[in-house]
Amino acid sequence: MTKLKPHPSPSAAGAEVLEQKKLPAQQRATETYERILTATAETLCDVGIERLSTNLVCERAGLTPPALYRYFPNKYALLSVLGERLLEKQNERIDHWITQELLAGTPAQLELAMAELILDTYRVTHATLGGMWILKALRAVPVLEHVRLDSHRRVTNAQLQLLIAAFPLADPEVLSTVARIGVEMIHATVELLFDETLDPKRVCAMVAAMIVSHLDRIGPVEKND
Repeated sequence: MTKLKPHPSPSAAGAEVLEQKKLPAQQRATETYERILTATAETLCDVGIERLSTNLVCERAGLTPPALYRYFPNKYALLSVLGERLLEKQNERIDHWITQELLAGTPAQLELAMAELILDTYRVTHATLGGMWILKALRAVPVLEHVRLDSHRRVTNAQLQLLIAAFPLADPEVLSTVARIGVEMIHATVELLFDETLDPKRVCAMVAAMIVSHLDRIGPVEKND
């Protein structure tokens, strides 16, 4: 089984910054935990990444700082959980649209499904409270970078196995690169649609065509004499 080469984990200091202090065990604690996360997303929409603070979150959630600090040591831990949840929602759409049967079908069918996947990912992000800001935080805040990259790499490895099955004669390293770039292009397109006033359907169709067109260039492994 071919996988992407491992990448170094975040530093111990970075991991400690994002580490949650406690997970809720009872219903009341779970309600408080979720109220904190909702307040974080709402505050993020109002003030942006830089001005977001645990004090503002506490004020909106109607909690004291010690109540918040039982679960989250700082605002980056809050953003990390919101980021992980958003990425999970996005990743669920991939399995819905991209299947082994589809990869074995016609390029036109795959292109249409890929366009719908990108558009669906955009819609899921748009429907998520603070979705646009959460995406920006995952890319702009260094300590959160690994949350985004780890998720993208997991998706890449899953899609790589589908590509290997669909192109058994192709070089796995080439397929790995195709899968990784494809995943990154999808997420970059979603971010673009939040940054610019563009027609989402048209943009998604264009990007899908670019990704699928490259699959025609994948040939068998070249053997050295």
